[in-house]
Amino acid sequence: MTRNKTYIIGCGRLGASIALDAYAKGDNVTVIDEKEESFDLLSESYAGYTQVLDATDIKTLERLGMDSVRDLIVTTGNDNVNLFLAHVADKVFHIPHIYVRFDDPSLKDLIQGYNIQGIYPFQLSFETFTALKKEDDR
Repeated sequence: MTRNKTYIIGCGRLGASIALDAYAKGDNVTVIDEKEESFDLLSESYAGYTQVLDATDIKTLERLGMDSVRDLIVTTGNDNVNLFLAHVADKVFHIPHIYVRFDDPSLKDLIQGYNIQGIYPFQLSFETFTALKKEDDR
């Protein structure tokens, strides 16, 4: 089976922004969230797919066609859910590109050695602040 889809689990600000960007670049995008009102964050220019479902249900993910996913981006607001979904994506569905958002940077140890890339907003914010402060101190 050809892997040509981008799935985004979690349609908060980050998930919606990534979905809009991927769709604008021509990706075949599906956004998954357990709350339908979360999709209100997607602009009217988004014409990709949306699915209201519990992404922690592996049988549901199988029916959704996870075996055709090339890129999975996990951006729910729960680090434990994100970690679980990333490992399921890697070990059960063998998705080639997995990106996961974590609030807690120490979780990087739990994805080391797996086909999972971590995104850490705290770390990115701290690095940006440090750079800005350094510029101001000149």
